[in-house]
Formats: sequence, C-alpha cells, structure tokens
Amino acid sequence: MDIKKYLKDRKTLIDEALDQYLPKEDEYPPLIHQAMRYSLFAGGKRIRPILALASTETVGGKIDDVLPAACAIELIHTYSLIHDDLPSLDNDDLRRGKPTSHKKFSEAIAILSGDALLTYAFWLIAAKTKEKSLIPHIVKEIAASSGTLGMIGGQTVDILSSGKFVDSPTLEYIHTHKTGALIRACLRTGCILGGGSREELKKLSKFGKYIGLAFQIADDILDITGDEEEMGKRSGADLAAKKITYPAIYGLSESREKAKNLIEKGISLLDEFGQRAAPLREIARFIGERSY
Repeated sequence: MDIKKYLKDRKTLIDEALDQYLPKEDEYPPLIHQAMRYSLFAGGKRIRPILALASTETVGGKIDDVLPAACAIELIHTYSLIHDDLPSLDNDDLRRGKPTSHKKFSEAIAILSGDALLTYAFWLIAAKTKEKSLIPHIVKEIAASSGTLGMIGGQTVDILSSGKFVDSPTLEYIHTHKTGALIRACLRTGCILGGGSREELKKLSKFGKYIGLAFQIADDILDITGDEEEMGKRSGADLAAKKITYPAIYGLSESREKAKNLIEKGISLLDEFGQRAAPLREIARFIGERSY
C-alpha cells in the first residue's frame, strides 16, 4: 500500500474533525482558543490518532466510531508538547518550525492552553462518542495512559534521571511510559471502539507496546542525527539537557538495531489480521524509517 498517501489522507480527515470539534478562534475568550488552535494546527504527523483509526480498521470497525476519541488523544498529545516546551521543563523556543506556545502567547497562556486541551479531550470523548456504553472504558484507558501511571510518570522519572547514571530497566520505564503508554492507548482505544475481541485487544496492546518503545528510540536517534529544518526543532536538545536516552547508553548502531527488532516483533503479531492490518504494518515501518 501507499503509506504516504494513507497518512496524508488520514491526517486530512483528522484535521478536519479537529477543526470542527474545537471552539473557533473568535469564541470568547478568544486568546485561549487562538492559543489552543495555534499549537494544535502548527503541524505534526498525527501518528497517534491515525494509529487509533488503523486499529479500528484492523478489527473491522468503522473509523467514524473512533474519530472523536482519536482526536481527543491528539489534544492530549499537543497539551503535553506545550508543557514540555515550557522554561521549567525543556525550555524550547521552536516546535514544528514555529515559535513554541509560551514564546508566541506568554508562559501563562501556554500553561492554560495546555490545561484547556487536556480537559477538552475528555469532554470530546463524553460528548461525541457514539457508543455511550463504552465511554467509561475509553476514559479509563486514555486517562491512565496520560497520568502518573503513564505519560506523566515517565516524564517525571525522565526529569529526575537527567544527568545521572540509570540502569536499563529505568531507561525502558521512561520510554514505555512517557511515549509508549499513549501510543499503546491509541491501539487499545481503536480496538475497543471497533468492536474487537478480547484476544484481538491483547494482540494490539502488545503491538502498541513494541512500536511505542521503538517510536521513542527513533526520536532519541533523530535528536542526534536529524536535520533541524526538517524536524522543525533544535537537534541535540537531549544531549545538552543530559537526558537519558538509548543512544547515550547503547550507542547509535545498537539503538537502531533495538528499534528495528521491536518493529519486527510488533509486525509479527499482526499476521492473524491479514490485509486489514496493512496500515498498521506500514505505520510501524514508517516509525522505524522516519527522518522527522
């Protein structure tokens, strides 16, 4: 399949839905809605919501049924980026080639816009999910993956570990939580809303775990080897901040091999889904080969 066309078409679908779901820029108070939209539509691959759509397709579901939850996950992802960029965390000036939210709007508005995107995500799930009986389950999945048992837990250990020697289990914890947990939730959300079976949910959860870790390892590698203009952010930021990464511990060559092996293990789990899993297979390969 043409994965570039698939990703482009799905991104367009998600962007159109996000534009429809979010308050318009002129809705009062306008500044906060402008800030929310600024970060949300500043670019981005939309890999997380696309994974949710592809997971639903893999189990034979309809993408319209998962679209609100998929968009909610992108809101949460964007909120996390806004807060990551703040002076008290990563202190970044650029995101996707544009000034970060706190540089554009002020630190206070950036914090509030991140808060607003996070809370709006759960409103979106509750208000727009068609299968109402599944709403508590989806909220539980996404909240757990975003909080201290998921993304925020990983971010916390990442901050506390900067500049220190950590062992391999700690490094894996950081990566599987700060990035992998939300990616795994995308797969689980798509499967649940697509009507997948318990066994299918188990398979796609494991797939999500593998590619979520591979995704962050690829990010670690790109921080060293990536082109700043193509990535839209400064390279070498992790090294400068003394972050604990896979290349820092294992080197570039072994890190690439680890990411490749994780992707291959993930893809092998999709055999029973046949052609319906073609998008997930190609997205997994894209994660390993991407240059931005």
